Amino acid sequence: MANSNGVFSDLFNAVGAPVQNAADTVGTGVGSALSLVESCTNLCASLLTSSVNTALQLVQGVTNGISSAIAPKK
Repeated sequence: MANSNGVFSDLFNAVGAPVQNAADTVGTGVGSALSLVESCTNLCASLLTSSVNTALQLVQGVTNGISSAIAPKK
């Protein structure tokens, strides 16, 4: 039954709230997805940096080992 605002106002009030809630939920979902992507990106960057540092330390260790093996003994 329409109130003093009219049928269209009642229809808007009846449909508007669920539509707004759905839009808010989608927005929250997108924000959560972006947060997850950001976290994964940070994790991957940390793992990559750690791997590169480990590889550099390994290369440095091998290079030092070879250098000391071929260096003239006193």
